[in-house]
Amino acid sequence: MGVNQSIDKDLIETRAAALPIAASDKASVLSDIYKPEHNIVIWQREIPAEVNSQIQAMLSSQEQLAIVSIVTPDDAAKVISNKLGDHVCSDFLAHDVALIVDMFCCLFDVREVGLRLTMLDKPMCPNFHVDQVPCRLVSTYLGQATQWLASDDVERSTLAEKHDAAIRSMSAGDIALLKGGGWEGNEDNAIVHRSPEVKRHERRLLLTLDMV
Repeated sequence: MGVNQSIDKDLIETRAAALPIAASDKASVLSDIYKPEHNIVIWQREIPAEVNSQIQAMLSSQEQLAIVSIVTPDDAAKVISNKLGDHVCSDFLAHDVALIVDMFCCLFDVREVGLRLTMLDKPMCPNFHVDQVPCRLVSTYLGQATQWLASDDVERSTLAEKHDAAIRSMSAGDIALLKGGGWEGNEDNAIVHRSPEVKRHERRLLLTLDMV
């Protein structure tokens, strides 16, 4: 290998190591949020196609849906089930949200979390921004998912992307932890993200969890 090839390889490896993301199809990746070099971690998963259809049917039948509550791992499923009633996807969402709540509470050693499960037909936060919280969990069950920027691809003074190709997107079903400005030692490196564009007549189902 020539000198230039060696340098190029080193640059590529350095660039990969500098990315603030840890992503895996294993739930255990969520614990990587404690690594200083990561300000976003993503558990990559897919929602079953049958459940997607059920959620789509539920969203199409409702003018609005917004579940906002303080929950624990013990009562999260009941809260979701009571709010969603007899929709076919109710059982799946109730048990899935309860599992995610339990994981979040175990990971951060908290007893309860602020939960929001919301239907959206327009961007909730369309501009790139940072959250002034220690850490927020986000997951889109249906529709376009959250977009984010790597630290090297953002102008911190304006929170704008340096070029269009810098914009990265999660996928529906993914579960991400976004390290915010309230995380000790991460005040100047919070993950920059935004809600995606929503097509006309498109509806999203978004879950967020926050420390209380």
